Amino acid sequence: MAGTSHGHTPAAWTGVTIAFIGFCISGAFTVMAKPVGFWAGLGVVVLGGIVGMGMSAAGMGQPKRKQPHVVQHGSQS
Repeated sequence: MAGTSHGHTPAAWTGVTIAFIGFCISGAFTVMAKPVGFWAGLGVVVLGGIVGMGMSAAGMGQPKRKQPHVVQHGSQS
């Protein structure tokens, strides 16, 4: 797995960082028993996913892997 560049992109780092902050917000408000803050934190988590996907669509993510072309040679019966 170390040989791949899985997730080492600005889109991935930004999305995960925003989502992590959202989890921290939700966790803090859970301890404080404040449901509105909990849901706001989950909103930030969703925002992180949206930002990450948007950045990836804008070209800051990992390039799509091309599928290998398979050539079939005659049928064997």
